[in-house]
Amino acid sequence: MIKRLSLAAATAAALLLQTGCAAPGRPAVTHLNSGKVLPTGLPFSEAVRVGDTVYLSGQIGNVPGPGPIKLAPGGMAGEAKQVMDNIKTALEAHGLSMADAVKCTVMLADMKEWGAFNEVYKTYFSGNYPARSAFGSNGLAFNARVEVECIAVARK
Repeated sequence: MIKRLSLAAATAAALLLQTGCAAPGRPAVTHLNSGKVLPTGLPFSEAVRVGDTVYLSGQIGNVPGPGPIKLAPGGMAGEAKQVMDNIKTALEAHGLSMADAVKCTVMLADMKEWGAFNEVYKTYFSGNYPARSAFGSNGLAFNARVEVECIAVARK
């Protein structure tokens, strides 16, 4: 015998699917876009939360705001500060902080600027640094000098 769902039950089921609620035993997947660093219409999510893990998309040193992407002035120091500010803003927009970052991947257009990047990077943590990888790249979006992506753990 086939039973029909009430309109309320069907609506609830549809909402569960749309909000990323997972099947029993599988973590929920939620796509997050705050619009505070980049416009929300781009073909990627600012972050994706899977259970208690948040995967932040790579950030470059762009100055947030409407209009075309513009990198922060000041060479590596300026871009590094802006990229770390962008990461902090994105994490905070989703209820996290820099202390929740557990892994960062750093991509540098020129590995000779690794030391200059580190001088800025270390000021964003209280001595408990996330695990990290760094590598050189022969091209980053918008000719950026640095791009950083992070993984964070939501402790709530």
